[in-house]
Amino acid sequence: MPQAGRSRYLFSLLITWGVQYYLGMEINWIDLIDIGIVAFLVYQVLLIIRGTGAVQVGFGLLFLVVIFFVSRWLQLNALHWTLTIIFPYLFFLIIILFQHEIRKAISSLGQNPLLNFFTGRLGTQPMDEIVFAATAMASKRIGALIVLERDMGLKNYIEGGVSLDAKVSYDLLMSIFNPASPLHDGAVIIQSDRISAAACFLPLTLNPYLAKELGSRHRAAIGLSEETDAIIIVVSEETGKISLVHREELMTDLDGPELKKRISEKVLQEQPSFTKKLAKKIEVS
Repeated sequence: MPQAGRSRYLFSLLITWGVQYYLGMEINWIDLIDIGIVAFLVYQVLLIIRGTGAVQVGFGLLFLVVIFFVSRWLQLNALHWTLTIIFPYLFFLIIILFQHEIRKAISSLGQNPLLNFFTGRLGTQPMDEIVFAATAMASKRIGALIVLERDMGLKNYIEGGVSLDAKVSYDLLMSIFNPASPLHDGAVIIQSDRISAAACFLPLTLNPYLAKELGSRHRAAIGLSEETDAIIIVVSEETGKISLVHREELMTDLDGPELKKRISEKVLQEQPSFTKKLAKKIEVS
């Protein structure tokens, strides 16, 4: 966790502890564990909704809660009665408004970093084949969309495409994305060192703030990154430029060595610290 993140987490922990102290509650080691868990969960929720429209909606809901207690304190009976009728339905409203954030949070809970050590990872040879194919397609201005599965499964998208279950290779990727191929229109999904499916359709992002020059491939890549932890490689048919998308971050205009470096960085970022040195040794070899 970055220094700023640790500071915010400790700050929220101290606030929670202070509230319990001033309420006259006796603090023991079980309470400290309880406070730590609550502070950690609150911090994770804030990380998930940070920078999204959910923040404004959350402030709006918080404002209604404040108005509710103020109306009771000032004895504004009509307003208080109205809010009392509305509040029972807020639970369903929150589910509807925050469905994307709730799905993202539940998915994050299932990502145990300890399992990463045993999970199949993208090896050096498949990565070289992918990077070589991406740079070759970029030079020929052949559009491509390559998805590297991480911890969150992509079964729903794989089932919607054409099943292949073939070893990753430069020749196969070039054949799939050849404009004359019936499989070129869509994404290739790679699990570990095998191409699971081709011609897979991905969800388009609804973000209205994206640059207008971004095409459907980039929007599909960003859309998938909003819902999963996959690493997506995009080759633009119009510009011949290579882009990398991960967790809603778009990195553009990459060459072969930079693309490989970025993929390696994203893989290592999500590995537990005790496996990073091992992964680096594997990459060097």
